[in-house]
Amino acid sequence: MLEKIVRFAVDATVNEGQPEAFKSVAEAMTKGSQAEPGTLGYEWFFSKDGKRCRLLETYVDAGAALAHFTGPVVTTLVPQLIPLCKMDRFEIYGDPGPEVAQLATGWGAVIYAYWAGINR
Repeated sequence: MLEKIVRFAVDATVNEGQPEAFKSVAEAMTKGSQAEPGTLGYEWFFSKDGKRCRLLETYVDAGAALAHFTGPVVTTLVPQLIPLCKMDRFEIYGDPGPEVAQLATGWGAVIYAYWAGINR
């Protein structure tokens, strides 16, 4: 089971004067992701100064990652978020499937294949 889980880590720097607009879109993204049955986690973290953030996403498998990537959170809300920040890093842990891999690497994502581990 563990080898099927797919995780995303996205780091961004919020543009000057845009933190409230950014957080508004991020809240909508979180609400939309909550409605996706294969989404296990969708968590935002901000630096103390509020300028940098990290989004950690966890999906049950590649199918759930694809549903997220082709659903309204990515197709409608991500385009609203992009002008509000600079994406600094995008990493995928696990096998996201060929379609997500192609889309994500087009955005500069680095994919790390699962090797071994435990999860409790």
